[in-house]
Order: sequence, then C-alpha cells, then structure tokens
Amino acid sequence: MYRCETDRSRPRFTMKAYLAVTALMFVIGSSTNDNNVVNAMATSPTTIDFTTTTSDAVIKVPTTSTTTLFPGEVDMDSSYAASTFPIRPTDLIERARDVTMNPSIQTGTKDGGACLAPDFEFVAAVVGPIPREEYLEALNSFQLETSFSIASNFFGFTVDPVQTNRVWFFSRQVAKHIAPFMGAQPRHTKDDGVLTLPPQVMHMDFNADGLVKEFGFYTVDRRQGNTGGLGGAFGYFYGVGKPLPIPECQPYKPSFRFRSLQYIGKLAKMFSNKKKK
Repeated sequence: MYRCETDRSRPRFTMKAYLAVTALMFVIGSSTNDNNVVNAMATSPTTIDFTTTTSDAVIKVPTTSTTTLFPGEVDMDSSYAASTFPIRPTDLIERARDVTMNPSIQTGTKDGGACLAPDFEFVAAVVGPIPREEYLEALNSFQLETSFSIASNFFGFTVDPVQTNRVWFFSRQVAKHIAPFMGAQPRHTKDDGVLTLPPQVMHMDFNADGLVKEFGFYTVDRRQGNTGGLGGAFGYFYGVGKPLPIPECQPYKPSFRFRSLQYIGKLAKMFSNKKKK
C-alpha cells in the first residue's frame, strides 16, 4: 500500500500547478446537493437484447458475445476476454466509482493521495501533465468547495476495450454559488447563482494494484450550460464573472487565421456559383 508523505516542506506552488487545480477541483467536488439537483448517475444498469434485427447492414463476425455487431463496432466481450490486465472490467469500474465518489477518497483530495500511483499524472485538454507531488501540493492550497454546493452527476462508467486499464465516464455538473468566491458574491452570480457546466468526459487509468496512474477530463459539448463552454474550475471562474486572464480560460473563439480561411472559402464558393450561372 502506498502512503502519502505527511512531512513535506512548504508547498512549491507554480503556475502550472495552479492551472491544474483550477481545472480539476470541481470535477471531483462534493456531491452535496443543497440546490435540490438530482444526481443522474444510474444505480442499476439495464441489459438490452440487440440480437434480433431486420437491418441488412448487419455483418456477422466471429465473436464470443451474444450481441450482433455492426460494422466498425468493437467486440467488447472478446476484447475483455483477451485482456492481460489483471483487474476484471466489472471490478475496475467499481474501483473507479469508489476513487471518484467515495467521500473519504475523491481522487486523492481526501485521502492524502493514497489512491494515486507513484507515477501518477493529471492531464486535461489544456493542463498537464502534472506529476503526483505537484498535484497534491496544489490541492492543499485550494479548498474551493466551500463556495459552491456541487452535484457532479457522474454516469456512464465503462472500461475501454482497447486500453483495458482505463475507465471512461461522464459528468453533468451543476453547482449552487453559496459563499464568496474570488471576490464574487452569490447574489451577483447569473441564473440565481446556479452554474450548469457543459458535459465532461473523464478518464482514469489504473495500474495492476488498483492505483490511479492518470486522471483527466475534457469538455465534450461547449454549447451546453452557462459557463461559456468551459469545464472544471475554469467554468466556475467564468460563471461568477472572474475568468482568469488567459485565452484557455475564455469561451472558445476562432483564431484570426481560421476566420480568414473561412472567409476565403466563402468567397471561392461565391465566385464558383457565379461561373455556373
């Protein structure tokens, strides 16, 4: 069992670590729900029988599964059966759920990092990789959950059939602003203080001992929610009107070059249409 060091020297707080924590903190936030937000995580998966179909597009392939596979679909049962990773998919999912949602663990924020492998890294779309010790030092410098009541709304836990030590899952996070945050008062936060983040997909890689080797997340639909398409704590900063002064913490905006290419494409199409006439 790996134990977190308790006799560290004073945390070395870098900009990289700051960005890591601000991007991460509320993905693993409390599931306390003072705002009556319903937690959407399924508690009992439903099994659906897809073996009967009338589609002519179905291709019969050798498989250990009883499910009919469509073109391009991975035979998950066969992939899991052929995996050399020692932890079974069902057990790995339970481990991921425990590490993520257990109030005494919460991805290393509550257990002193005991759930994290020595070579752990945090990596997200624009932040990381951040090594284990820097990640833990940064977490000790932030207690952002005191300003928000958060419903993480995790769901869709599944083991990657191609990389069988990885668990994917989603979050539809909603939070209520309940205390001052970065100088912003709850009464000034839009939508009665309720922040709705865009859907986010998480990944969590494990080693053979069940310790987390890598954790990260990505926004998957920037048009949803009211935080400018930003996920993690970046969404909270933007949602209360205190975005960090860097492009990565602002809503997506096409670059000048991209806009120029689009404009050129429109001109070319317009001239092409005129020639046809």
